Amino acid sequence: MKAISIIEANRCELVDIPEPTAPGAGEVRLKVRQVGFCGSDLTSFRGLNPMVTYPRIPGHEIGATIESVGSDVPAQWKVGQNVLVSPYTSCGQCSACKAGRFNACRYNETMGVQRDGALTEYVNIPHEKLFTSDKLSLAEMALVEPLTVGFHAVSRGETTAEDTVVVFGCGAIGLGVIAGAYARKARVIAVDIDDEKLALAKRCGATDSINSMTESLHDRLQEMTNGEGPSLMIEAVGLPATFKACVEEVCFAGRVVYIGYAKAPVAYETKFFVMKELDIRGSRNAMPEDFEAVIAHLENVAFPVDEVISKTVSLEDAPSALAAWSENPSEITKIHVTLD
Repeated sequence: MKAISIIEANRCELVDIPEPTAPGAGEVRLKVRQVGFCGSDLTSFRGLNPMVTYPRIPGHEIGATIESVGSDVPAQWKVGQNVLVSPYTSCGQCSACKAGRFNACRYNETMGVQRDGALTEYVNIPHEKLFTSDKLSLAEMALVEPLTVGFHAVSRGETTAEDTVVVFGCGAIGLGVIAGAYARKARVIAVDIDDEKLALAKRCGATDSINSMTESLHDRLQEMTNGEGPSLMIEAVGLPATFKACVEEVCFAGRVVYIGYAKAPVAYETKFFVMKELDIRGSRNAMPEDFEAVIAHLENVAFPVDEVISKTVSLEDAPSALAAWSENPSEITKIHVTLD
């Protein structure tokens, strides 16, 4: 069967691999229908993902159809049913798992990162990793997983309707944060350097926007919050400057959530941590309840799916699309690969 493989840094090809065996006990065999390229796929292609070894089949944002069912699979999962997938593993034994935070498992292996992913024709998946909806299209199903990352960050921030939430970055993950905060009825301020992305952020639920390239971030936030600063800052860019801005701009007794990875060491003025008595939290992957929340949001709230998905390409064209994204990353929010 056909698959996309990142052979080595800056080299992605369409390859032939063996089909998976019949699904084992507790597994289903999926016909993969639509897969989104993630930012981690881009960093893997560029040779910048330290968790990836080559060759690697990418793909963990999945819309698929159940083709066959193994033994010991609950009756709710049926042949012909469209599903999406939680792509993470958990060991059940590490400190995170024992704390019930399986999304942060020390030994997690995400599809397409530490193990091969779904950019291929068929995959076998444990039934516990499946979610479904009668209302969502395959494109929407493949969009759920990246949005859950943002929804999880919103949960980590304990977001309520009383909050003013600043979101740094309006890429796919940042848009998930915006939608998640909007779902909790918070005031959401989107920050980016691209006016088109800021306009899209408003269609995803942002109430206000700041172009930090052309406006003073500090002055605008002070104006918007009566000089107090926002109650919650969520970083979805991965830059030292935005990491620092979170602790500088958040209000006293405020909260900061980091999703992005800074690519260089960050030098903080640590007095803000103590003076403001800040809650600073990391956010990794997503929990089952985040998947359920995103599915409900897409089922019930108008979301600009066609605008978030910048481009849809065939499996054969996926390598060139990934290379083109690497050349011009700012022009793409999300690429989907269709296998129909």
